[in-house]
Amino acid sequence: MKILVTGGAGFIGSNVVDAYIGAGHDVVVMDNLSGGKWENLNPRARFYLMDVRSREVLTVLQRERFDIVNHHAAQMSVPASVEDPAYDADVNVLGFINLLEATRKTAVGKVIFISSGGAIYGEADQYPTSESCNPRPLSPYAITKTVSEQYLAFYRHQYALDYTVLRYANVYGPRQIPHGEAGVVAIFMDRLLSGKQCLLYHYPDEPKGMIRDYCFVADVVEANLAAIEKGNAEAVNIATGRETHTRELFDVIFDALKSLKPDIDSRLRSLISYPARAGDLRRSCLVVDKARSVLGVEARHSLTEGINKTIQWRLRSG
Repeated sequence: MKILVTGGAGFIGSNVVDAYIGAGHDVVVMDNLSGGKWENLNPRARFYLMDVRSREVLTVLQRERFDIVNHHAAQMSVPASVEDPAYDADVNVLGFINLLEATRKTAVGKVIFISSGGAIYGEADQYPTSESCNPRPLSPYAITKTVSEQYLAFYRHQYALDYTVLRYANVYGPRQIPHGEAGVVAIFMDRLLSGKQCLLYHYPDEPKGMIRDYCFVADVVEANLAAIEKGNAEAVNIATGRETHTRELFDVIFDALKSLKPDIDSRLRSLISYPARAGDLRRSCLVVDKARSVLGVEARHSLTEGINKTIQWRLRSG
């Protein structure tokens, strides 16, 4: 199939591009490189240096005629969305509408939309949280993802545009930058390798930090491969179903790094305490049954395995 991956030079998007090309698909990448990197681009993918808000998006889709659009491009930081909600909405909502209009005008068969199970449910009543729970977004970023899902439902109803929504938990792995929902993994690694103490954001009654569901990027990639053929008109959590406190995550990272680089100062195990930021959820963990039943995928990497692979990549890449 011919597939457009927006944000295909970014952390997750570039991993998806590699997998699509490896599976034999014809892949085009669209990215403005605000968060993506040239070195992430697969040389076998054609590349358009372009923002999803550009009027030229339609021109590209008219020229290329895609079967599928995989939409990873986004303003992805919760704190940044709180600081500038107008920019967040401009990119994540208006940019997506611009893309949707281009898809309907060029008869794209399906959109794979990347949403956020780690944000849109808010402080849910059910933990782990299933897709049946109504979104309760508590940040501008989460609001834009929720609204975008609703636009998809409209475009299916009005124009018969097929779609699959992948609601990611906190994704980490090779090529990650220290921003976005799971940027803490990259931040911890970068600071420890630089000999700097790490920060622990937490609520007063939870000294070990927030609870998150950390999913290794290779497992997320499998969901994107499956979504080509499966999950039509479905929203599916992509996660592990396992809860991890920030402090526990840090300990896994510290121990893994220390085993490979014994010269890391043991005093760096002590974290600097900071109050939770605006938009920070206390707890997020997702039910993964639907990913198994609808997409036929599940997270295969434990946190320790995923962190070890990420650290090995980080040390190789410098």
